[in-house]
Amino acid sequence: MRLFNWVFLTILVTFSVGSSATIADDILPMRDRAEFIDNILAKRVELLLPKLMNDHKLDMWIIISREYNEDPVIKTLLPATWISARRTTILVFARKGDGSVGAYAIAPYNVGNVFEKAWDKSKQSNQWLALNELIERYQPNTIGINQSDNWAHADGLVATDKENLLVYLPEKYKTKIVSAEPVAVGWLEQRIPEEIAVYKDIVKLAHAIIAEAFSNKVITPGKTTTDDVVWWLRERIVELRLQTWFHPSVSIQRSDDVVLEHESSATHDNGKQIILPGDLLHVDFGITYLRLNTDTQQHAYVLKPGESEAPQYLQKALLSGNKLQDIFTGQFSAGLTGNQVLKRSRELAISQGLKPTIYTHPLGYHGHAAGTTLGMWDSQDGVSGDGDYPLHLNTAYSIELNNAIFIEQWKKEIRIMLEEDAIFDQSGVWYLNGRQTAFLLIKPNQ
Repeated sequence: MRLFNWVFLTILVTFSVGSSATIADDILPMRDRAEFIDNILAKRVELLLPKLMNDHKLDMWIIISREYNEDPVIKTLLPATWISARRTTILVFARKGDGSVGAYAIAPYNVGNVFEKAWDKSKQSNQWLALNELIERYQPNTIGINQSDNWAHADGLVATDKENLLVYLPEKYKTKIVSAEPVAVGWLEQRIPEEIAVYKDIVKLAHAIIAEAFSNKVITPGKTTTDDVVWWLRERIVELRLQTWFHPSVSIQRSDDVVLEHESSATHDNGKQIILPGDLLHVDFGITYLRLNTDTQQHAYVLKPGESEAPQYLQKALLSGNKLQDIFTGQFSAGLTGNQVLKRSRELAISQGLKPTIYTHPLGYHGHAAGTTLGMWDSQDGVSGDGDYPLHLNTAYSIELNNAIFIEQWKKEIRIMLEEDAIFDQSGVWYLNGRQTAFLLIKPNQ
């Protein structure tokens, strides 16, 4: 597999997002993105996959997809120039005696540079029999397929493709079929150093777009609505030649508003409110770039005439959210399950006078990615299945949570809803581009 000039690409993907022009200028052209994606894939297959298959004693991993009905995993394995699988695409990874992994494509076309073509249609007209020939070459004791009760990401083998596999598979191998779940989840959740390096800059880019949105460039108090800001974000993403994996939301908390329930925020209610001085704004926003996803929630305050900063009681409320972040991330430890970390974090936060809700999820090739779930906003006693999965090092998480706090001046409870993207490694949890510790400020009309 051909590796590439990492120094060159490190230079290419180092952003300095100080202005809107700089943001656009520092986003890679499509050709350079494709080169980056393909070479990251080669490096991951070469270095990450052998360890995963060895650790989980999986001799062969078969991923099967038909065009426009793609397995979530296969979409992370296709070349950058492939928008979808073609016809029926079968990818096979097989453990070799030297500890390496062979990568094969049983498909009507060449599948990039990572996969060796293992089907010559002129010699073997039946694709499934070509697969059998490869299986016979390796004679695996375990054959993994993408079936999973807990992760949709690892459950991508559809009924028809499984049926075809079993119809043609020699009888002696049918008892060797196992779930590839641990390898599929590990493949999706593990990040290699080169991905972490570029992830810092992708999150920095997302933060810069939020800073633009929550500024007087976009917002005119008394005129702009929350929906205006949402659609500005959508347009800005298109202008920057990026994508988003969910529709953004922008909401308001204010002294004369009804209590903002989290469910209301999650379902994008109050989307057309006019933004006014004194409002506390909240955004939920994410981008997709170089196959990696971000997920961020931050707050802004709209200054009243004569104000130069947010009121101290709101600043104190924001710091309570930061305190909850510190308590929570301080409990991360490899081998603990998401439910264990959730329980410990909530108990400690409550003992310190906080009112926490924690709903953190893995992040990577998917926004709500495969890996350990640490609470859901409506499941604070734990999440069965993926919440029972242990934490692993070198994984990315969207540290998503809120702290409810009563504001005497507003005579109501508000929520500080924060979400920042982080890496969990040997050093602990660290944020890819820092976290919000002060409000973004929007000036009143002059």
